[in-house]
Amino acid sequence: MPDLHSLLADLAAEGDSVDALVAPLPPARWADPTPAESWTIAHQIAHLAWTDDQAVVAATDAAAFAALVEQALADPGGYVETGAREGAKDDPADLLARWRDGRRRMVAALAAVPPGTRLPWFGPPMGAATLATARLMETWAHGEDVADALGERRAPTHRLRHVAHIGVRTRDFAFRNRGLEPPAEEFRVVLEGPGGEEWTWGPADARQSVTGPALDFCHVVAQRRHRADVALVATGPDAGRWLDVAQAFAGPPGPGRAPAPG
Repeated sequence: MPDLHSLLADLAAEGDSVDALVAPLPPARWADPTPAESWTIAHQIAHLAWTDDQAVVAATDAAAFAALVEQALADPGGYVETGAREGAKDDPADLLARWRDGRRRMVAALAAVPPGTRLPWFGPPMGAATLATARLMETWAHGEDVADALGERRAPTHRLRHVAHIGVRTRDFAFRNRGLEPPAEEFRVVLEGPGGEEWTWGPADARQSVTGPALDFCHVVAQRRHRADVALVATGPDAGRWLDVAQAFAGPPGPGRAPAPG
């Protein structure tokens, strides 16, 4: 796990990457639909802005965050949707400014968290580094939705390793989230990074494994591509089942994406 300073630099860079997609858009293009059902580009950015604000509260005011969790529990199916829907009503210039300010405040708030502190979240408490990794993963994933809506393809970077890492770490969560017992044994995960480097997790002698391009793995665990549309290879029945249920983000089971036509 990299140090918090490096993680936060990568988190800021990932935000800048998505920012570069939307900043030049005329206001009308913010209403373009994205692959997420009923979500426009404005919804995607509003959701990121809303969640970044929640992260600031989690890092600075545990009591206030507990109140946010109570609100979420009162409307578990609509809490996130409401935040995106309300934010998407803003003028695009105002929404972009709010998101930029929230990203800056989030990075500063996480940098100030004392070492060893556990922060509350919509799930188990976590350290500042883990929360920063989760925010980077989600920023990247929603950035992919925006890029798809615009017909763009962002070049993969070393930051994918953070996304892949949280994808591996959430294996058991993904099974339990669907009412399934997680496999008892560890898997071997071997991914090819953007520069051809090899990224590995799990014991080398594991009987079950997942191998393939890191970008494909990240797309699957973030539920931005169906496993039928990527070049991942699962060895073993449980490893194959994992790719069907993988979910690197918190919340109820996501619907995932349908296979691409043809």
